[in-house]
Amino acid sequence: MEEIIKSKPKRTILIVDDEKPIVDILVYNLQKEGYDTLEARDGEEAVRIALDKKPDLILLDIMLPKMDGLAVCKRIRHSLNIPILMLSAKDEEIDKILGLELGADDYVTKPFSVRELMARVKANLRKLDVAAENAAEQPKKKQEDNTNKLEVGDLALDLDKFEVKVRGEVIDLTLREFEVLKYLAKQPGQVITREILLEKVWGYEYYGDIRTVDVTVRRIREKIELDTSNPKILVTKRGVGYYLSTNKG
Repeated sequence: MEEIIKSKPKRTILIVDDEKPIVDILVYNLQKEGYDTLEARDGEEAVRIALDKKPDLILLDIMLPKMDGLAVCKRIRHSLNIPILMLSAKDEEIDKILGLELGADDYVTKPFSVRELMARVKANLRKLDVAAENAAEQPKKKQEDNTNKLEVGDLALDLDKFEVKVRGEVIDLTLREFEVLKYLAKQPGQVITREILLEKVWGYEYYGDIRTVDVTVRRIREKIELDTSNPKILVTKRGVGYYLSTNKG
């Protein structure tokens, strides 16, 4: 009797850049890794293709004709919860932060290392695989089984539904934001360094930019805290990292 091997779905990546040499390099390397690719040369085309084809990940340049990458990111985020990696020829902090605040998962500055970019693509898609596996296993779980629910202070996480509630109200988070809270919730009250969060949540097997973590935390706070200048749920331990408070109210 032949054993049926269940293969993972082939992932599709949308490349958005108006520079043909960069697109060609990315297409070549992504297809060599086994991914399908889509291409867009301007912002309006990017939005149209993304909403129509629903790729698994988007590599999005900031400087684009017709509509810049930040506006594209914002438009796509309203409809799709998929990893978005910003590509930027500029190294100004404002571009990076704005991209992340609008829903991007990370940024890479040009000129970039193709090897590093491929590692980041794989790390982000690995999160999708984990999410798909969890969703597939969900029907097997008994309704009374609450082992996939976490409660820490005012936060309640349902790991099967990828749902977060703050004081009973459902909060709309991206997958990356959810993963940050899930990791912290599994170690309530324990301070986690930015480097550990970058490794465990982003999945990078090298030393990345910890500012990515800070901006993502700030974005989460805007959604869960009553006063972002004095956070009571997702707390900073100055000079060390972040933790979830176990206190209520």
